[in-house]
Amino acid sequence: MDIAIDFTISAQENAQSYFERSKKAKAKSEGARRSIVDLKAKLSKAESQKQQQKSIKVVEKREWFEKFNWFFASDGRLAVGGRSAEQNEELNSRHFDDKDLFFHADIFGASVVILKDGVGSGEQCRNEAAQFAASFSKAWESLQTTVDVYSLRKEQVTKSRNTGSLGTGSFLLKGERQWYKSVPLELCAFIEELGQEGKKRRVVSVAPESACRHRGIKDGVIISLGKTKKSDAAKLIAKRLLYEDVDYIMQHIPAGPFRID
Repeated sequence: MDIAIDFTISAQENAQSYFERSKKAKAKSEGARRSIVDLKAKLSKAESQKQQQKSIKVVEKREWFEKFNWFFASDGRLAVGGRSAEQNEELNSRHFDDKDLFFHADIFGASVVILKDGVGSGEQCRNEAAQFAASFSKAWESLQTTVDVYSLRKEQVTKSRNTGSLGTGSFLLKGERQWYKSVPLELCAFIEELGQEGKKRRVVSVAPESACRHRGIKDGVIISLGKTKKSDAAKLIAKRLLYEDVDYIMQHIPAGPFRID
């Protein structure tokens, strides 16, 4: 290493000069080291925030009926069905009004379907609600092609006054029922837009085919009994409808094997 000597000053002054230079160099080195440490900390924090932003999912506001099975009938009336005994109970206690109709397949293990404002509905609308109730019953899972369905008014469906005498999702039924005989099990899946203008969301709706036709749906996917398992059927429906949320479809189609047309 070459060392420059200033011959105009003494050796002691030269040594002092190099000592001062070394202190300044050391201070700069320490500052650089701290800068590097600070920069690494900032980069780590930025990366952490980036990962957190990726993990945060946008929670979309859903309509109240989306946690149930649902569809809009040909005349625009909403039909809502329970996915479990607990949901059947909830529909009866919280969403069953005086002008609604109660539909249920004549088989153990079936969805309670409430047709909103069903008392004033026409024959086609009621037939659609009956087909919906038929499809969301054990009949599909047990490979029955048809099942009988009945409907009742609000005053004909009650819970027992004796606590515990009826299980969750079970009801006392009285009076004459309106019957829909040998209702076929078949539905149509299609894209439905929910929400207000400017904030509409694309979701998959599953409804009787007549409701699809009446509303002019041309790209619906017909689903019926078949040999394709539910998870694979949901993926096929998602692919046909160009819809990414396969889980949403899984939640809104019946239990059992499918044929996709």
